[in-house]
Amino acid sequence: MSNQYSKPEEEEIPPPERPPSPPLHTTFATRGVHAPTFSAFRPRDIRFTSPQAMNHIAWSCDGKKLGAVGIDKIVRIWQPEKSMEPRSCTTYSGGHTDDVDYIAWNPTHPDLFCTSSQKDRRIVFWDGRQSRYVQQIPLKVSPAQLNYSPDGKTIVYTTVSRQLYVLAYGKQGDEPKETWHQADMGGRSMSASTATFNHVGDGIVLTHQSEHHVRILDFPSFNVLHSLPAHVGGCVAAALDPRGRYLASGGNDSIVNLFDMSEWICVRTITACDHSITALSFSHDGEFIAIANAGNYIDICAVETGMPLHRVPALGPSPTVSWHPSKHIIAFCGQTKPREGGPAPSAWISLFGPGM
Repeated sequence: MSNQYSKPEEEEIPPPERPPSPPLHTTFATRGVHAPTFSAFRPRDIRFTSPQAMNHIAWSCDGKKLGAVGIDKIVRIWQPEKSMEPRSCTTYSGGHTDDVDYIAWNPTHPDLFCTSSQKDRRIVFWDGRQSRYVQQIPLKVSPAQLNYSPDGKTIVYTTVSRQLYVLAYGKQGDEPKETWHQADMGGRSMSASTATFNHVGDGIVLTHQSEHHVRILDFPSFNVLHSLPAHVGGCVAAALDPRGRYLASGGNDSIVNLFDMSEWICVRTITACDHSITALSFSHDGEFIAIANAGNYIDICAVETGMPLHRVPALGPSPTVSWHPSKHIIAFCGQTKPREGGPAPSAWISLFGPGM
């Protein structure tokens, strides 16, 4: 495994097209917001010798740990404030028998997280204070994406075949202690590519890569509350503003829509990206949105105006992007593209923002 902090391959990345000037009352200056000068920073890139991609990356709830999965059966956890050297990470193994695809942190405890693998069809729960996994849940389906509820006691996960399932934490039957188990969905069958809890935990946002609408469901009844027309080419990503004002959706049409969560209407459309969207993430203060896509860059845009602020160069397309929970720092990952006569593709993690 090799490490390299370097500039991305020199490749022309076109600047985002600037929309018309926004209303004055929405600008940073008028609202007294001091935005970081993102153009003053460069990405910090860490490479790994691997023929596979780094698939997913996520911050712990306190922002002190960064977890990454994708290139093998191992889960890697760093403490970025100390070091991002590949050898400085804490590794967790033995939970999966095949490549790990996804990682999610418990929102109520900075040491608890879970991982999933499409190939070995498992969801594994970990406590970062011990090397052995806490619990394994074998599945009959291949999990693709998972998210915790705000209280950390429920998980919604979607599968490769785009079905929705639920895990619950608690005592089941005569079990003496609380464990994770499949929750009863009342015989309902729901289709989705991604599923995300709202901030209260009484609703779920569903997207589907073959559907034009974003669905808002009541939880745990799964009744559809709203169906929002969003994207012509299908919806592939969603994110919730931490302030509770906006729901963002991203599609194969390269567009990001911002919906007002009180009236459920689209109040803003961001057209900065030139490629299909892969992931969205709001900053902790709700002022910025990071947009990962099929291009070799991450776009950072202002939420209240939709204006593009900076295009972050990446070593390749990233399937995910995640803002730090209390700092203006983003993490993203992926795999370099093969080049004729060039080096073999490698996996990578990148951090971008003040102090990186």
